[in-house]
Amino acid sequence: MFKATPNPPETDPSSAHAGLDPQKLDEAAKRVIDHYLDPKPQAKKKKPSGQLFTVVDGVDTESLLANLSETLASADAMVSDLAFDLEGSRRHVALGIQQLIELGVLLANRMLDNVNTQP
Repeated sequence: MFKATPNPPETDPSSAHAGLDPQKLDEAAKRVIDHYLDPKPQAKKKKPSGQLFTVVDGVDTESLLANLSETLASADAMVSDLAFDLEGSRRHVALGIQQLIELGVLLANRMLDNVNTQP
């Protein structure tokens, strides 16, 4: 029976591994395997405090107050819409919440006015 390949195969000097040190190949293979199967732990980051949202550092006061006013205005609109779908004591509670939100809007707007008038 005729075999298509010699046993053992002949080494071709132009092959990809010709002239490479077998020890270096083993070290490279070990690094690749370790990279995928035994990764080094990443540098530990700060443990989250359980807080989902945060404000980016360095935001100016005027931007913070403007966003606060817009957020309160949105909450006011939602509670107002809800209050007119309710009846009885639930409606009074929703309208009370709306008044507190409106008070917050007035305070935030006054603070924005104060910030805008300062040099």
